[in-house]
Amino acid sequence: MDEISEEKINTLYKRIDNFAKLDGHYLNPDVEFTKELIKSLLINQKRYGYWACPCRLASGIREKDADIICPCVYRDPDVEEFGACYCALYVSKDIKDGKKEAEPIPERRPVK
Repeated sequence: MDEISEEKINTLYKRIDNFAKLDGHYLNPDVEFTKELIKSLLINQKRYGYWACPCRLASGIREKDADIICPCVYRDPDVEEFGACYCALYVSKDIKDGKKEAEPIPERRPVK
């Protein structure tokens, strides 16, 4: 698999960050960690043709993985309840501002 360039990672980081802000969401303030997740999204894009959550096992069948295409359907309830989504790409304002630390997130996705 071709190496994902730093330029592609940075471009997608800016794009996702802009969309998150427009939608009232925040990216994890640990930029290095966040860029690793974004790199994984790009790898999954090449592998499957869509942004499968980098922290879950995708089937490679878009219809079966629709709930885990980033941003996944579990993001909002996870951020609301725990302060971060499952992979911690998206976080609450308190975590972004350093007022709270992320805690472990239980898996909401039903076993298929």
